[in-house]
Amino acid sequence: MAVKDIFNFARESEAILIINGGENSLDKTFQYIARAPGGVFEGSFIVARPDGSTIYTSILEEETAKRTGMEVKIFKTRQEYESMMRESLKKYNTVGLNYASLSLENYKNLLRIIPDKDFVDVSVSIKEARIIKDKEEIENLKEAAKIASDSIDAVHLSLKERMAEKEVASKVVYEMMKNGADGPSFSTIVAFGENASQPHYSPGMRKLKKGDGVLIDYGALYNDYCSDVTRTVCFGRASEELKEVYEIVYRAHSESMKLIREGANGKDVDIKARNVIDSTKYKGRFIHSLGHGIGLDVHDHSALSYTLDFPLKENMAITNEPGIYLPGKLGVRIEDDVIVKKDGCEVISHGATKELKEL
Repeated sequence: MAVKDIFNFARESEAILIINGGENSLDKTFQYIARAPGGVFEGSFIVARPDGSTIYTSILEEETAKRTGMEVKIFKTRQEYESMMRESLKKYNTVGLNYASLSLENYKNLLRIIPDKDFVDVSVSIKEARIIKDKEEIENLKEAAKIASDSIDAVHLSLKERMAEKEVASKVVYEMMKNGADGPSFSTIVAFGENASQPHYSPGMRKLKKGDGVLIDYGALYNDYCSDVTRTVCFGRASEELKEVYEIVYRAHSESMKLIREGANGKDVDIKARNVIDSTKYKGRFIHSLGHGIGLDVHDHSALSYTLDFPLKENMAITNEPGIYLPGKLGVRIEDDVIVKKDGCEVISHGATKELKEL
């Protein structure tokens, strides 16, 4: 199904070559096509054709590769790797490449191994195919969101004075993996008090104290698919300002959620949330876009931004995450994962509470 979807957009290609380099140059499209139950597949490649696809990999991944049900061919040396690539593509003149994920080193190697091919960039075609999730992808995304949602209460209950942000972050990952995650889908953000005013904060050794807001932005990885959830609570009694900010962010979140459906423009959804916040004294303190796509990547594609016309389609998976950030004081963000439906959306994370939790 994945290969067919790609070729629906990439009709100019006779075959598509997906290449994995080392651990820092793995193409997520490899997993999109293979749906392998585990494995790393470093230094492997897939030749995708309209009538089927073949995985070329080392003996390290042989057992995992065969569990995909795809045709599998094993190489033992670099010489065999190059020979198999030439043989697999010898009858094709036009070969599609995912330039968006292809390292310069791998591209130079291709020019040496198969110099007689006309290469075509199919990265946009791959992106378009991956935006709409199939049934299996949605099931994986739902499980990733469920694991994340099921894990946060135990983290909140474990909070104690003088805990460090890094300690809480490790607890988040522990709880998710205990609940079935393959790992975190990105580096967990835990921000206490004034640190929460930085949307991309990295947790440090700042100690927790009474009255601190606690922002946790985290996600579970399940079968290579990501969730991305943010919850903001207060440790102890919350200040009136923190309560006020939370109420406004929650209202922006819930009001914009009502607009998410097939045919809606992501731009309008963002503007709805932004208008809620900008109608208050915190105008201008929502400093990022409202949401993004999720899938094999945490930021799978653009989705909800006042700067971008982006028509929503059924079975897109996106986030909704408004926030208010007051430098040196506090930050509040609420984020949920949703699946776009014809007549609305399905929230696949458990959903934020209307009232700010005081722990």
